[in-house]
Amino acid sequence: MYAFNYKKAQSVDEAAKSLSADGEAKLLAGGQSLVASMKLRLSQPSTLVDLGRVDALRYIKVENNAVSIGAMTTHATVAASAEVKKAIPALAALAGDIGDRQVRNMGTIGGSVALNDPAADYPAACVGLGATITTTQREIAADDFFLGMYETALQPGEIITGFSFPVAKRAAYMKFKNPASRFALVGVFVAETAQGPRVAVTGAGPGVFRVKDMETALAKSFTPDAVASIKVPADNLNSDLHAQADYRAHLVTVMAKRAVEKALK
Repeated sequence: MYAFNYKKAQSVDEAAKSLSADGEAKLLAGGQSLVASMKLRLSQPSTLVDLGRVDALRYIKVENNAVSIGAMTTHATVAASAEVKKAIPALAALAGDIGDRQVRNMGTIGGSVALNDPAADYPAACVGLGATITTTQREIAADDFFLGMYETALQPGEIITGFSFPVAKRAAYMKFKNPASRFALVGVFVAETAQGPRVAVTGAGPGVFRVKDMETALAKSFTPDAVASIKVPADNLNSDLHAQADYRAHLVTVMAKRAVEKALK
């Protein structure tokens, strides 16, 4: 690990000023990915700006038919929330299946989404539910936020402060996980929203993506059979030591079918 400075921000404004003053500074949310990459010397921030004391970024509220979650809310808190379980059970279940107990108690929703790991779970929930991501500068629709592998719409100095997840009529997330890391080899989030069905896939490609053919089929008939024969092209999917692209393409259909089955229960 390289040497770095450390600042513990007391507010969002203070954190933003620290980022503006140092272009090589990085935010420390849960640290579950950043600290590991620093230990491997893959990341070399000049300064870590710790958000751990910014309590204003920890909250869960249900109002106006939406679940609002602060950026520093941990996975474990989302998973255990009675409000989330009642309003969007699929979101609570997704959070409860991230990593292991240690990761869930330290990792935060804001940190996960800002990193945009191509195999992370929360991006699928954001896109699958049509969430809105609030930052220190604006509101960004989830469809416009995730740009590619570890790439987001965030500008330098911009900080995620919270999320708004519309309550869906029904939703479910199914993940075929790497047994060691519990990251998704393929994860599919299916939701029947007020604007129609949405199908978001994580783990299969360089970033989260929607499957429009499945959404069209589910709009006609929200049943497992509606997606069972829809194949996703393997051309742009990931191939690695865990799974080849054609296998991931097959898993997208399998997980989508299972997610619809689960959503109907």
